[in-house]
Amino acid sequence: MWTDESETRILYVQTHGIADPGRSATPFFLAASAAAMEFEVMIYFTMYGPTLLRRDVVDRIGPKGEQGQRLRYFIEQATGLGVRLLICQMSLDLNDLRLDDLIDGVEMIGGAAFNDLAVSADAVISF
Repeated sequence: MWTDESETRILYVQTHGIADPGRSATPFFLAASAAAMEFEVMIYFTMYGPTLLRRDVVDRIGPKGEQGQRLRYFIEQATGLGVRLLICQMSLDLNDLRLDDLIDGVEMIGGAAFNDLAVSADAVISF
């Protein structure tokens, strides 16, 4: 699934979801930074992570008060720089979600595909 266009590949793993909004933006921010450095970057959403990609929550999650950006900003920044968003099929079931419930551009992969990505990545970072 890596394109072999980059020498450095980073795979972020997001396990936290809407119940822990303080952990939502960081993987997107770091992934965008890595993509801007011309690294090949993917974020894999598993366990409760897929809840962050629901169409009905990306504009609601953000800092308290009026300062700061909503989650959609960080998602669009990352994907605009080429970061791919991958989701665990079993985690969709865990969270009673369908791919249609999520924002556009999310790719579903299975456990074997994730393991292939992880063993060929230069770094795997989990949140």
